[in-house]
Amino acid sequence: MRVGTRSSAIVGTIALLASLALTTASADEPASPRQAAKITLKNVATAQNPTAGTAGPGGTVWIAERPGTVRVLSDRGLSQPVLDITNETTTDGERGLLGIAFDKRMAHFYISYTDLEGTSTVDEFAVRNGKIRPETRRTVITQTQPYANHNGGDIKFGPDGYLYIALGDGGSGGDPHGNGQNLDTLLGKLLRIDPRGGTPYAIPRDNPFVNVPNAKDEIWSYGLRNPWRFSFDSGTGDIFIGDVGQNDWEEIDWARANSKGGENYGWGQMEGTHTFRGGTEPANHVPPAFEYDRTNFGCSVTGGFVYRGKSIPALKGQYVYSDYCDGTIRSLSLRNGKVTGTNDLGVNGGEVISFAQGGKGELYVLAINGTISRIDPA
Repeated sequence: MRVGTRSSAIVGTIALLASLALTTASADEPASPRQAAKITLKNVATAQNPTAGTAGPGGTVWIAERPGTVRVLSDRGLSQPVLDITNETTTDGERGLLGIAFDKRMAHFYISYTDLEGTSTVDEFAVRNGKIRPETRRTVITQTQPYANHNGGDIKFGPDGYLYIALGDGGSGGDPHGNGQNLDTLLGKLLRIDPRGGTPYAIPRDNPFVNVPNAKDEIWSYGLRNPWRFSFDSGTGDIFIGDVGQNDWEEIDWARANSKGGENYGWGQMEGTHTFRGGTEPANHVPPAFEYDRTNFGCSVTGGFVYRGKSIPALKGQYVYSDYCDGTIRSLSLRNGKVTGTNDLGVNGGEVISFAQGGKGELYVLAINGTISRIDPA
């Protein structure tokens, strides 16, 4: 691991992206659909295969680059790398540096990546005066991966202060090991842990499967194929999970802020609201808030965020998302998890791989060619 100003020369494989992406919407929209907001994309920087971003100290946005570097986006542009793990990860398949997050006090910084053996890994660094302290690095959690795809890798801190970690079903195709519905593995799940509460972490006592026989205590929800991007609505606390489909359906899953966890989103018995390869719908299946098929546009949903910024009032409370193959920026209006309107926002972000939310709620679009754009009013 290198910390400093060295710039990586590794260019990530685009093959990662056609099977990644997705997220969700908001919960406090009016019952009648609004007219679509007028937006434009302002190019603010160029990175190297950006995969994730998070609000950082002092109004900055920290950007993860898939080969293993982290850069800081500010009014002065994109910095030289402040973290470099390019010698510890690989861009084979869908691997690399896949997620980053700060805790609520911005006292600790977390990275989610696949190591050279392909193991999903979350590491922690202490932060002082807005800078990473490399000597404090420690590994929080690991999970072996049987294949090089469907690694998930997104991480976020929830309103409850706990760290949520998204893991795909382990890869290949069709969930050959049945991980999505198997509670005895962390694969195909959204996890919830307390990274500062124990060594190497603690399990929140109210996690839904604590003390349940043959179930992992870390699990918050399950039945996921590849939850590439997920987010919390900073206004309501609701969670949105973008789960990339197999062949036919892309889905956005939703749970309200006061959920007790335990949601079963159906994979690999279900793909969206449809049974998968003769599967049987689980009795506790939670259907997606939104799904779309691949006949008109897209191949891999790229989840974003509910817009809570001030620059575009007409977009407030809507969930913004895209698709890697289509690139159109779209939004959903929702009320209590039900879609009340769908909007084509009239701009194209290219091969959109991720979104980032700044500290004031403004949104950034990350394209795999390196373009970082801010969503501005038209």
